Amino acid sequence: MCILFIAINQHKDYPVIIAANRDEFHIRPTKSAHFWPGEDKILAGVDLQAGGTWLGLNGLGNFSALTNIRNLKNLNAAAKSRGELVTKALQSSTSLDFNWLKSNSANYNPFNLVYSDNKQLFCFNSESKSQTLLNDGFHAICNGALDDIWPKMAKGEYLLEQLISEQKPINPEHIFAIMKDQSQAPDELLPETGVGMDWERLLSSIFIQSNDYGTRSTTVILQHHSGSIDFFEQSYTADGSIFNKHQFALAKS
Repeated sequence: MCILFIAINQHKDYPVIIAANRDEFHIRPTKSAHFWPGEDKILAGVDLQAGGTWLGLNGLGNFSALTNIRNLKNLNAAAKSRGELVTKALQSSTSLDFNWLKSNSANYNPFNLVYSDNKQLFCFNSESKSQTLLNDGFHAICNGALDDIWPKMAKGEYLLEQLISEQKPINPEHIFAIMKDQSQAPDELLPETGVGMDWERLLSSIFIQSNDYGTRSTTVILQHHSGSIDFFEQSYTADGSIFNKHQFALAKS
C-alpha cells in the first residue's frame, strides 16, 4: 500500500470513509479482493509472492491496512513479509495490539499499520514504535509518518474533504477519480527519501503510472451508520487502464 486517506465522522451517512491505492511492481503476482475461507470472513486481496495482504476487512467489520515506510537505510533482506501483519490484525486467533507491535515490529522492514481495536482505528509506526488514535477528521498515511505534509497527501485530503463537505450521497466513482490523480509535485516540494529525484517525481502523484511500477489497485470503503459496509475495488494494468472491478457488501455484524 502506498497511500491511504481516512475520514472519520465527517459525513452524515458514513462515519468512516477510506480510500487507498496499492502501488507495487507490475510483475508481482496478486489476487484481487475476495472472501478468504475460514471463520474470520476476511475480505482482502492476496500477495501471491510473499503471502499476506495490504488491506482488508473481516466479518466483524474490523479494518487493517499497511504502508511501507520508505527508508532504504533500514531495509533487511531477511525480514518477515510486512503483508502478514494485516492478516494477523484481521484474524481472531491472533492477539495483535500495541504491545505486540512494539515487541515484534523489528522483525519487519519499516511500516505503518492501521488497525481496529475496540471499534477505534489506530496507526502504529514501526520506526518510532508509537501509536496514534485516529480521531475525528481527515487523515493521510503514506510512506512516511502519519499525517506528514507530502504534496500528494495534502492534495488527496483536500479533494476528499471538498467532496465529503457537500454532504451528498457518496458516489464511489467520485472517490476513484481522486485516487487516479496523476499530477506530480514541483521538485522543491518533494520529500527526500533516498530514492533519487527521478523516483521522487514518479512517486509524488496520488496515482502512479510507469511500465515497471505503479498503482495496481484502488479500494474505497464506506461504512454506513447502520454498521453495514460497502467495499469497492478496481485494478489497473501498467498503462493505468482498469481491467476489473469488484463490489462487496458486509452486513451489520
